[in-house]
Amino acid sequence: MARYKHLSRKLRLVKYGRRTRWAPFWTVPKKYGPGRKVHPGRHTAVKRNWRRRKLKV
Repeated sequence: MARYKHLSRKLRLVKYGRRTRWAPFWTVPKKYGPGRKVHPGRHTAVKRNWRRRKLKV
């Protein structure tokens, strides 16, 4: 990737970075009930890591 990135590319990368974050902590009791202990990353929509999958942006 280029050393200096255009603003449009940066904005796209930021957008993809937001998609891979964990779900908020309050979604766990909402989805599974108050007693269940589940990691919030388990029901994140898109799971991607910078080492495993490239974006082709």
